[in-house]
Amino acid sequence: MNIAIRNPVAARRQPEGSVQVELDPTVKIGTAKVFAIYGKGGIGKSTTSSNLSVAFSKLGKRVLQIGCDPKHDSTFTLTKRLAPTVIDALEAVQFHSEELRVEDFVAEGYNGVMCVEAGGPPAGTGCGGYVVGQTVKLLKEHHLLEDTDVVIFDVLGDVVCGGFASPLQHADQALIVTANDFDSIFAMNRIVAAIHAKAKNYNVRLGGVIANRSAKTDEIDRFNAAVGLERVAHFPDLDVVRRSRLKKSTLFEMEPTPELEAVQNEYLRLAAYLWAGGRPLDAIPMKDRDLFEFLGFD
Repeated sequence: MNIAIRNPVAARRQPEGSVQVELDPTVKIGTAKVFAIYGKGGIGKSTTSSNLSVAFSKLGKRVLQIGCDPKHDSTFTLTKRLAPTVIDALEAVQFHSEELRVEDFVAEGYNGVMCVEAGGPPAGTGCGGYVVGQTVKLLKEHHLLEDTDVVIFDVLGDVVCGGFASPLQHADQALIVTANDFDSIFAMNRIVAAIHAKAKNYNVRLGGVIANRSAKTDEIDRFNAAVGLERVAHFPDLDVVRRSRLKKSTLFEMEPTPELEAVQNEYLRLAAYLWAGGRPLDAIPMKDRDLFEFLGFD
């Protein structure tokens, strides 16, 4: 089925030369604190997002996690299944959203975290930004954002087009997940550029960098110092993380060990820091060629 998308091909040129997908500017999330999680593909954004969602819930917050990847696998460790997507639900009722029930597109996950998978249009037929916009609109129509304290967008890979940058139009802070290697830091710089562009027209600000799957953080920290970023959490490369994915579980459900407890506490510390407001950053990205030279380390 073809998805009817408003202005499916044409883009709208905004001030400062930003070219973005046109979304309804009247659709706002409301009073919840909103975080968008970005990073290189395969870096562990969904693992980070899901465990951060649980950490917020452990602090007594009402949490909603929105997966923004057509693979719709952001929330499976929370729900123990691949949840149906918003696009699936809309297709089932021929895009008459008034016919949908909340349970058609929202699933309750571990410790009460509410989970939504936006999904995506069929390959080559539409824009991810439209899907994110429709998801937020649907959540508002069903009054699901009124009782939510925290919204976490888990965003596809390091794609920085207008479509997949659209969660930045709703977010208060954007967090970047990275490892201590060339490719991850190179991707991070491109994401910083996208957030920097969005911040000219929207309220989103960089909230910091989450070091993931890394024993050391020296090159991350060196890059952060050069562009004005800050590392706000560090999660080492532990086998328990791999096993938690295989068990379709969050880290807060795994058999306790001292190293696992340290990771859980780091997530809880990060959630408390973000809930308190964190420290919005005004980083300036490097040019690609400058960064290439900068990252010429052993």
